[in-house]
Amino acid sequence: MTIDELIARERELFRDRNPRSRELHEEARGSLLGGVPMSWMTMWAGGFPLYLDRAAGATIVDVDGHEYADFCLGDTGAMAGHSPEPTMRVLGGIEGITTMLPTEDAAWVGTELARRFGVPYWQFSLTATDANRWMIRMCRHVTGRDRIAVFSWCYHGSVDESFVRLDEQGLARERVGLVGPAVEPTETTRVAEFNDIDSVRSVLEHSDVACLLMEPALTNIGIVLPEPGFLGEVRNLCDEHGTLLIIDETHTLSAGPGGCTAAWGLRPDAVTLGKSIGGGVPIGAYGVTAELAARIASQEDADYEDTGGVGGTLAGNALSLAAARATLGEVLTDDAFQHMIALRARFAAGAEAAIADHGMPWSIVSLGARCEFRYAPEPPQTGAESAAAGDPALDEYLHLYLMNRGVLITPFHNMALMCPVTTDEQVDLHTEVFAAALAELAA
Repeated sequence: MTIDELIARERELFRDRNPRSRELHEEARGSLLGGVPMSWMTMWAGGFPLYLDRAAGATIVDVDGHEYADFCLGDTGAMAGHSPEPTMRVLGGIEGITTMLPTEDAAWVGTELARRFGVPYWQFSLTATDANRWMIRMCRHVTGRDRIAVFSWCYHGSVDESFVRLDEQGLARERVGLVGPAVEPTETTRVAEFNDIDSVRSVLEHSDVACLLMEPALTNIGIVLPEPGFLGEVRNLCDEHGTLLIIDETHTLSAGPGGCTAAWGLRPDAVTLGKSIGGGVPIGAYGVTAELAARIASQEDADYEDTGGVGGTLAGNALSLAAARATLGEVLTDDAFQHMIALRARFAAGAEAAIADHGMPWSIVSLGARCEFRYAPEPPQTGAESAAAGDPALDEYLHLYLMNRGVLITPFHNMALMCPVTTDEQVDLHTEVFAAALAELAA
């Protein structure tokens, strides 16, 4: 069968086995924009999203009664697993959620994040996007510089300045499909190519870049790992040109308890986090070095308390911080990461065997508890290479095939993440179903 015939078959199977999800989605079109509560939910393959009945651990059950081994895990938001018991336990005891008063949990979480990431001073937001936005503002203020820098094909949530990439001629361009930018992002942002230190040098040598915001490994365009020595050279160039370095660990926390910062011995000026540290409860965090904290504190003209563009009423609320304390203290522990990383190794080995058995020119890249395959024989080294290795038809086929047989991976790319309660049996189910999908594709 051709790829189009395989997709048509899987679409029909998906529609037939999910009548209640299909019905609910049609009803939702009457009140929800696009029929979904959040726009990215339209990216699930099949023409409509599955509707959730319940989720626990690494398992999701939809409204049609189908059970799924969940390797999507809320695109990292549920890295701790769905509804982890320690997190749910403390949430049931919360008396007062939004008071604008600090709690003991906040300082505990700050101390724990300092231990894990090596930067001592922390504050909180509701999302990693806000953590990134606020750090950018602070970096601009303390340096007196207007520009920031990012890497081509990066992802930092909905930060306005980050929706840029390099075109085929190496020129900065806004990302295709960008919705209503306040200003053309190339006016605010310089763009470098990941794993190209000369590109980073050319961006920073203008001496107008307040901060370089980066993931230590690209993730949202497919995992692109840094080449040996690259991140150290980036740090040196930032020091040379007076540019602050922000490491966004929102996705790369999968590398270990302290993300890539701890695993690889990085030296950021600031770290941003989100999603996973609250066990599913909305939270973001940003931490800074003592040196940067002193520079921030010395800015007497900056309004950090009210209308200066940093902070929000719900940030640092009691619910989020209680959830983060329970999740970091009892769920996403050092031992848990060892288990998650071992499961990822099992997952990747099974997928690699299937790829080799069926002669697919694909590659798998791993980052701690996370792995992803790309349709290229060698792992891409830049965001542009990873983008070029995409194939929407193959994505749709594989996602539908997996969902129709009880496996979920991240809908907008081919990422799988392990949580502390993912099982060998779930990993082996993916291996079995993935191999069967490739066998049909290769026939």
